[in-house]
Amino acid sequence: MKTRTALLAAAGAALLASTAFPAMAVTLRYANQGDLKSLDPYTVNETTTNAHLGHVYEGLTKRGKDLKIEPGLAEKWEISEDGLTWRVFLRKNVKFHNGNPFTADDVIFSATRVRAPGSNFQTRVPSGAEFVKVDDYTIDVKLKSPNPILNYQWDTWYILDKEWAEANNAVAPTPAAATTPSYSALNANGTGPFKIESHQPGVKTVFKVNKDWWGKPEHNLDEIVFTPIGSDATRVAALLSGEVDVIEPVPLQDIQRVNSSANAQVMSGPELRTIFLGFDQTRDELLFSNVKGKNPFKDPKVREAFFKAIDIETIKSRVMRGLATPSALMIAPELFVFAKDFERPKYDPEGAKKLLADAGYANGFEVGMDCPNDRYVNDEAICQAVVSMLARVGVKVNLMAQPKAQYFGKVLKSGNYNTSFYLLGWTPGTFDSHNVLFDIEGCRDNAQSSRGESNLGNYCNKKHDELTDKILVEGDKAKRDQMIKEAFQETVKDYGYIPLHQQALAWGVSKKVKLNQRADNSVLLYWARKE
Repeated sequence: MKTRTALLAAAGAALLASTAFPAMAVTLRYANQGDLKSLDPYTVNETTTNAHLGHVYEGLTKRGKDLKIEPGLAEKWEISEDGLTWRVFLRKNVKFHNGNPFTADDVIFSATRVRAPGSNFQTRVPSGAEFVKVDDYTIDVKLKSPNPILNYQWDTWYILDKEWAEANNAVAPTPAAATTPSYSALNANGTGPFKIESHQPGVKTVFKVNKDWWGKPEHNLDEIVFTPIGSDATRVAALLSGEVDVIEPVPLQDIQRVNSSANAQVMSGPELRTIFLGFDQTRDELLFSNVKGKNPFKDPKVREAFFKAIDIETIKSRVMRGLATPSALMIAPELFVFAKDFERPKYDPEGAKKLLADAGYANGFEVGMDCPNDRYVNDEAICQAVVSMLARVGVKVNLMAQPKAQYFGKVLKSGNYNTSFYLLGWTPGTFDSHNVLFDIEGCRDNAQSSRGESNLGNYCNKKHDELTDKILVEGDKAKRDQMIKEAFQETVKDYGYIPLHQQALAWGVSKKVKLNQRADNSVLLYWARKE
């Protein structure tokens, strides 16, 4: 039996141990194939970047694990009977990471900044919307016409600190094509559950938990360390060795290997993103082609020929290893009730040759193609397959595949849409067809409007746009769905784009980590728990 002295000594030792050796910090290490180039939340409207910055910044709304809209920096909102005024009630007692209070002034400032030249998020807020301060925690959003889906994209319209931006010469957004990093590209000051401790573009970004966050954390993390690892083999090896806890994506050829390992597993499921090809349909002469004095892509016969030259089943089976769903539309079928009524044109290389000949290109022609090589699943391999397939019908494609930072800097608005033929992926930020009809398929012919902001090749159909405007204000779902169908039919008959497929999600996750997977492919680690 222990003496009282011995028991006291043991208790003292235990107390000393608990004081001298506090619980170890929980660090989650995450690797993605692409880099986080800019911390400015208005630079690149791209899911992975938005997810990274969603740990630091917040919108007036947020999306839950089921993608449903939830209150964020706005606690609630009310809509007037005529639909022209939204009253938004802001959350009180919220502070930015530097201690500044969050108020209506920050929302009004952010509404101006997000629509300024250089922003890639201009469609988050209608160009004609007026933000009026009622008091420090109430604003009215006044519209020129009703917009029942006004708040559908506010979860990734991140709110900035007006005072911080003005003090650091960060009032203007950082364009994707910027060659010199701005202050807001290298520094961040949000209201979110994590703070940026350090940011080395291309090397490492460290997020530290924000202990003063207004919300109730669901994670148990002290820090997140993000490292870009472009090499598929290196990324998988890092996961299997335990060097990192989460990777995205897992290369298709390595899924079985990861699932067979003792340390990790693959979280998989359908994704809402559509991978597609687009053409420059606006310039009188293509920037990157041997055809001089005219633009072949203005001829719908040429666009149809390209569509019919692409063997989507081969891309699915060989490039995507069966983990892709070929698409007839520019939106995932889960998001539009009438998607099943559309069918892809059949693969028809002989028909493609005839169409090219009828258009005056019997001997084909030469054109440049832009493609990211670290953004989508097997993106460069898809582009290489397209190059090979078009070569069979006489078209020589000069492929430029490059990291997403350089790719987006070249092809987006701030880069003056410098592309002739390109591959892109799109998940509608609203999870509604209007987003695709407006952002991707809308005419880019009005400098005062954000319509067509991500319409890199400027496909333009006025009837389509008239339908899109009616769709925005239509409250009857049956009528609205029918108009959406008509609008998509316009694009389909024009061969305005070549939808390829919806890729599958493939996240590699340590068995020590519990993580929620959303169909929009946002890796949101503020829901992660690590043993």
